[in-house]
Amino acid sequence: MGASDSKLVFKKGIFRLSEERHIPPDDAYWASFWELPESAEDIFSLFAPADVRRTRDHARENLESLIQAVTGRLFTLRHHPSFPDPEFAPYHHALNCIRVLTRILPFVYEKESLEQWEAGRFWAPRRKRTRNSAIANEVLFDGGRDGAQDEQTRTPVEEFEDAKPLAEELIDTLLDLLFFSDLTVPKAPHGKPKVTYAIWQSGVGCNTSIPTTREHESNRCEILRLLLTLASQSMYLSPSVLPQQGTRALTYLCTNSDKQVVLSVLCSLLNTTLKYNPASWRVPYNTLVFKDPKEILVTYTLQFLLVVLLYPIPEQAGITTPKNYYRHFLGRLHRPQDFQFLVDGMTRILNQPLHANSSYIPGAQASVKFAPETMMLFWEVTQCNKRFRSFVIDTERVYDFVILILFYALEYKGDASKQGVVRMCAFILQTISVEKNSGANLNKPFEAQDTLPPAIRIAGFRGTYGDFLIQSIYSLITTSQGKLTAIYPALLAVINNVAAYLEGLSASTCSKIMQLFNSMSSPSFLLANDTNHGLLRSLLEAINAIVEHQYDNNPQFIFAILRNKKRFEALRALTLESGREEIERRNRRRKDSSASSDALEPISTRSSVESIRSPTGPLSRAPTLGDVPEEDGAFAVGDDDEDDSDDEARPTPAASSPSDHRSAASSVASPADDDLPRQLEGMSEKARGKMPAGARNFSRQNSTASLSSAVPGQSQSGGAFEPTAQWIDSWLPELPLHTTLTVLQQLSALIPRPALSADGPTPATLGRIRDVQLVGADPAPVRVHSFEWSPLALGWYESLLWAFVFASEMHVAKGTVGVWNTTLIRLFRVQETAPQGPSLTSPRGAVDAVGSNIVSRIGSINLRGAGSPAAAGSPQLPLRGG
Repeated sequence: MGASDSKLVFKKGIFRLSEERHIPPDDAYWASFWELPESAEDIFSLFAPADVRRTRDHARENLESLIQAVTGRLFTLRHHPSFPDPEFAPYHHALNCIRVLTRILPFVYEKESLEQWEAGRFWAPRRKRTRNSAIANEVLFDGGRDGAQDEQTRTPVEEFEDAKPLAEELIDTLLDLLFFSDLTVPKAPHGKPKVTYAIWQSGVGCNTSIPTTREHESNRCEILRLLLTLASQSMYLSPSVLPQQGTRALTYLCTNSDKQVVLSVLCSLLNTTLKYNPASWRVPYNTLVFKDPKEILVTYTLQFLLVVLLYPIPEQAGITTPKNYYRHFLGRLHRPQDFQFLVDGMTRILNQPLHANSSYIPGAQASVKFAPETMMLFWEVTQCNKRFRSFVIDTERVYDFVILILFYALEYKGDASKQGVVRMCAFILQTISVEKNSGANLNKPFEAQDTLPPAIRIAGFRGTYGDFLIQSIYSLITTSQGKLTAIYPALLAVINNVAAYLEGLSASTCSKIMQLFNSMSSPSFLLANDTNHGLLRSLLEAINAIVEHQYDNNPQFIFAILRNKKRFEALRALTLESGREEIERRNRRRKDSSASSDALEPISTRSSVESIRSPTGPLSRAPTLGDVPEEDGAFAVGDDDEDDSDDEARPTPAASSPSDHRSAASSVASPADDDLPRQLEGMSEKARGKMPAGARNFSRQNSTASLSSAVPGQSQSGGAFEPTAQWIDSWLPELPLHTTLTVLQQLSALIPRPALSADGPTPATLGRIRDVQLVGADPAPVRVHSFEWSPLALGWYESLLWAFVFASEMHVAKGTVGVWNTTLIRLFRVQETAPQGPSLTSPRGAVDAVGSNIVSRIGSINLRGAGSPAAAGSPQLPLRGG
């Protein structure tokens, strides 16, 4: 469009759309939408949200005609024998049709009252003009015929034919265009089909890459963005509704049984994503000025891949639920070279922030924006492909992923905007730990700690991967200040799953397990709500597994149990009266003294960091949390009145759900504001809702994770939880204390008390422990605590993915081409952030030109001599104009 007067013409046409009612469907006016704009920037800036809403609300018939016009034009171009010929069937017409649909669809989805209208226009069977009729009718847009001629040559009724629903034809057309000759893939030889489902990159299912150009990659971005937009109807449903209702577009996409189409799309998305190498020889600050077009494409390929892989097909009564074929075929991968390709690609992406954090130049390497999505992809492949899971563990690449996942969890644990990612990390660890070999492999010495970033390093660490894992989990629990209470069950499940295989635990690891036990067994923790005892039970099961299965290999651990004899005996003798007396005694001591008491007797609530680093330092009360025991590792207990709705449905406390009820139960509670990224907060408690008993199950095909209905937990009638003697009697006798009490009974007399008071065990003490043959502590079968999917968990998971999509689109577009910007999203809450002040990359006032020039000059240097980047600071995708 270029000239300002041409843009004015287009803008006037936009105004006409809402101001003039009932514009005829065959009016030449509609052609302006694909003929005039030259870029996505033109459409998104000139066709403002207010314009779309005004047309939708006051001239809906024109919006319907616009949709019919641009989809009809797109279908005609797709089947035109000359497409994408710039003269007879211009490709930029197709791109503009795609851009217009991308612009208007979110505003259709956001309005609940249009649900039936949208279903009727997009998903109902229809009749359309035959192709010959449509081509003949195009002459009308030239304005070359007068009204009389128009009457004489009007398309006869018999030139209409039955057709599949509009949305289905649109999705089929877009999938074809992803593999269309000279549009998104190289030009096909004369006489060959225009649509060739050739995999874009080498990797899974393909050993050679097809040639590509920037234009091809830019066109792929446009098409993938519209496919994402069609799928993004998910954003306008609440988390409790989405897993049950689903979206028609994703159901149609994922149940497409055409093997060639599914495999070509799946492999193209996978390979394009995982072949991308973020490392670059460019001057570091280049990332501040220019967007890498390849990174933009990879962002869309990864996000669309995840959207189709994660999607659970909604069940319908009396009908067999079809497969999600993308998930199905991902689960069918079996070649070791394919698994190696997946592992290498994912670790390459996930490693980037580690390298960035070790750089000497501030901001020298930009963190890869889709690292969380890559972890999500790893979790998906791990769940739906058993062979891949075995490959990762058997080749010992599992060590890389465990360390990387712990890095992200520890790095983000204090960031309120990243709590969803931290939760996902815990559930990934739980999924990995289910495998027997995963636990056994953790006994390998971990000697690379010095190469890790400071955020994940443990001071003075010496031990195995198992030691590192447990100490990192301990750090997550005790230094998160109650922000991660919802994942305590999952973190304890990880320890549970590997406990029976751990050998030679270090003294530090044994001490930290005992510190967790001391905190969780204190009355102030157990009596705080009606579910904390489940956490204690889970930890006791892990302690028992170590004793029963690895007694001979863990004398340090047995020594730690002996040193904590009083704790175990006090727990066995706990009553409501004794518990309250101990809490009162500690409260009095907290008032009378500022010094910490014996480590076995927690006094008060302190911040988690204080309680770990300065166990003898002054006490300070947490500002908003209830009383928490402090045993060198306190953690917060929530103090609101809602209960957890999932615990009763689970066989063990480890079957954790990522649902986040703001309740008194520390095992499942977390402030709602900390649940999702700060700019994407918003699965409110009411929106999450509590699933009714007997709600139907969901299934994720080919997934090792089972799905269960959410069942309401114990109801509490408002107010603080009040423990009773009957309540204590309902769970205390069931705690698995037999094994540890057996150890204490048989070994206490053999180990002198002075030996237990020493800083550490002597070789003679450890030898004496090894020589004892335990009687009455036979190994119990190893229990596996798998992650269990529930409708609430799926709602959380899908909202997390769509939050990633929304946030990255805002980053790519800088607000101008933001597809979902300003729309009424219901899956999460979008929080506006305050505008940032001046910076080198965003100067203000009189120095604008100077600042921009400096940054531009720094970024334009390219040591590799690659093609020059796009114009500095360009906020939009690199789109080819017409």
